[in-house]
Amino acid sequence: MATHSRHVSTAPASYEVALHELEQLVAKLESGDMPLEQLLTQYQRGADLLKLCRDRLQSVEDQIKVLDQGTLKTWTSEPT
Repeated sequence: MATHSRHVSTAPASYEVALHELEQLVAKLESGDMPLEQLLTQYQRGADLLKLCRDRLQSVEDQIKVLDQGTLKTWTSEPT
């Protein structure tokens, strides 16, 4: 009985590296030149990279502080 092992990928070193890899993956996926099994694997990797990028952006957003009338408060992307 054949077993399929999941390809274990390492986390990218930085947000920029993850974003670059994600952009390359999207281009490959859009080309339509991949076998179905590889397509699924690459799609899953893309989903993981997207989550990593979103998590890192959220982390940075949580750390940003803005000076509002002499008081530091947490930055939000929504207008106040």
